[in-house]
Amino acid sequence: MIDISVVWFKRDLRITDHKPLKEAINRGKPVLLLYLFEPFLLADPHYDERHWRFVWQSLQDLNSQLAPYQTRIYVLNADAQRIFDTLAQHFSISCVYSHQEIGLHNTFQRDKDIHQQLTQLNIPWLEYQSGAVIRGLSSRVDWDKKWIDFMRSPLDTPNFEQAMWLNTDCLDCFVINPIDTWVNKHRGMQTGGPTLGWATLNDFFLGRGKSYAYNISKPHASRAACSRLSPYLAWGNLSLRETYQTVLTHWQDKGFRRSLVALVSRLHWHCHFIQKFESECDMEFRPVNQGYAQFPYRTFPEINDDLEAWKSGKTGIPLVDACMRCLIHTGYLNFRMRAMLVSVLTHHLNIDWRLGVTHLARLFLDFEPGIHYPQFQMQAGVTGMNTIRIYNPIKQAQEHDPDGVFIKKWLPEFAELPATLAHDPSQLTQMEAIMYGVSEDSRYLHPIIDVNKASAAARERLWSYQKRVEVRQENTRILARHVRPSA
Repeated sequence: MIDISVVWFKRDLRITDHKPLKEAINRGKPVLLLYLFEPFLLADPHYDERHWRFVWQSLQDLNSQLAPYQTRIYVLNADAQRIFDTLAQHFSISCVYSHQEIGLHNTFQRDKDIHQQLTQLNIPWLEYQSGAVIRGLSSRVDWDKKWIDFMRSPLDTPNFEQAMWLNTDCLDCFVINPIDTWVNKHRGMQTGGPTLGWATLNDFFLGRGKSYAYNISKPHASRAACSRLSPYLAWGNLSLRETYQTVLTHWQDKGFRRSLVALVSRLHWHCHFIQKFESECDMEFRPVNQGYAQFPYRTFPEINDDLEAWKSGKTGIPLVDACMRCLIHTGYLNFRMRAMLVSVLTHHLNIDWRLGVTHLARLFLDFEPGIHYPQFQMQAGVTGMNTIRIYNPIKQAQEHDPDGVFIKKWLPEFAELPATLAHDPSQLTQMEAIMYGVSEDSRYLHPIIDVNKASAAARERLWSYQKRVEVRQENTRILARHVRPSA
């Protein structure tokens, strides 16, 4: 049998700064490149066709880059165990190479099963660190220093000129036939692949990034001013390290310093939150602060209509609905508006965060499990240690969409409304409603909640709960595990 090396791509869809690929090539054996559309992930409720379209586009881009080297990534539809069993029947696998995946519980379980399978087959599996996230970390002592050291370390650049590639037909029966919605671009949604990832990063420095620090909280202006790198980082089209080092090369660019400081801090947060999830992945299923296990959320069937209204952007609260409709169409929303959506769900509607967490995961094109769960819980106020932020959606609209540009784009029925009325149409008089063509039975005259009353109730509920003994006891454990001593 031919002795081969296998590189298993997951959320690292690039061929630059890729240590598994570099090490496999250096091994000096024929290299087989794999990506698996695994049935259990295709069926997972966190994912939507927008994610798989982005992955497919990324793989097509990579295979275009690999074509001059007479190789490609084999894109298959099968469980990993079945693929490795098949390969082991045809080849002697000297080693499997991949990045560590900080994913959902089901991918963690998959990896444990694969480790057992490969051990039984006497095949080594080398997994390399993802970004600056340290597997199994139980303390944040010196974590910030390690982050800096990693981000400033040399890139792991594969030497394609010395590579030997394996081409085989033994996997042909597993080759995936993509559905049309993967192949065709979706207007308004970012397209996957390292080529467009780098184009997006470079475009940031052509001028639009100068206003990043000033427009980051504005739902409309942020769409151009923000880096828009999040899906390319989430799916690994760009590594965090090469992004960070590229930012540093522009550090002296005139007019960019404030924006670059803000951007670097967010690259740091990226790893910080993923590290939280890596260190306590059970937060996928329960509050990280277990003192909130019995928090008095409303329950079914009382919440049915409110939950569906929130999911579909039909709450009657303009900014909430505009944000949800924007997400449904484009897969992107800036950080503050994401936080506001979670706040409305968990605070104003008093609905358990777990009933909305997969919905937003499906909508976020940049869904990253390690960021999504810690952030969702922080915004829901169930960590016990973070400042409770109850985002009033009417005030947020007044402050960050004062001219109603964002609201009117996604709620075209408000095109003729003055901005001040578009922020809170429930205050329209009967005469004003008639004047501006707002139907008397419009949801926007009768939103599902009174925002101010709901805010007051949430504030009382959350602050009183944060004082409970069991919540405070958990805070001590959380601080020791997740907070950097230097912070």
